[in-house]
Amino acid sequence: MKIVVIGGTGLIGSKLVTKLSEQGHEAVPASPRLGVNTITGEGLAEVLTGAAVVVDVSNAPSWEDDAVLAFFETSTGNLLAAEAVAGVKHHVALSVVGTDRLAESGYFRAKIAQEALIQASSIPYSIVHATQFFEFMKSIADAATDGTTVRLPSVFIQPMAADDVADAVGRIATAPPVNGIVEIAGPDEFLLDELIRERLHEIGDPREVVADSHASYYGIQPGMRTLLPNDDAIITETHYADWLEPAAI
Repeated sequence: MKIVVIGGTGLIGSKLVTKLSEQGHEAVPASPRLGVNTITGEGLAEVLTGAAVVVDVSNAPSWEDDAVLAFFETSTGNLLAAEAVAGVKHHVALSVVGTDRLAESGYFRAKIAQEALIQASSIPYSIVHATQFFEFMKSIADAATDGTTVRLPSVFIQPMAADDVADAVGRIATAPPVNGIVEIAGPDEFLLDELIRERLHEIGDPREVVADSHASYYGIQPGMRTLLPNDDAIITETHYADWLEPAAI
């Protein structure tokens, strides 16, 4: 089966292409540097020829409110239109657990708009809501840094390994469309500030992590359980302690 992975050269996309290829599928990575641009439409018709499934794991180059909204609306609109012409039977998109609860953020408003376009399309679809990735712990700290202090709300988070994200998305992509949302999450809950504090210690980062009830998480102020999945989420296998290995650190 031919499966086109939009954003196929990124962290999740590259892992997904490898996993699907190992399963015997014709997994085709697509990204601007490979000549496929979902904003301009360049290369879309060609890469989608013969594709049964399209998986969109792309992300916006800018998270500024207007720019990120324009990216997801334009990219998703162009992609869905090209899929309809090509006869694609399943559109899979990677999104974020809690997106509907995070609308105070311009980024998540853009993800809500993306999901609305997918749901209104004629293409059968599966939207995958994932929790945060272990690989992005330092990025969370960087976004919350004030001088040498990292200020974060002490709220629950249930992160997962990028390999597990790719595994789950691959399984969903090769199954029938659910025409709805599937949530995936890691096996363990943590307090966000404690996890980031632990991660920075592991990598020898001297910044101090402070729990601050007024601090934001990527522009939002989540409640204690805002970032957690629902009870029916698919729980992946890799624990944080198992993920910690020399290559990861």
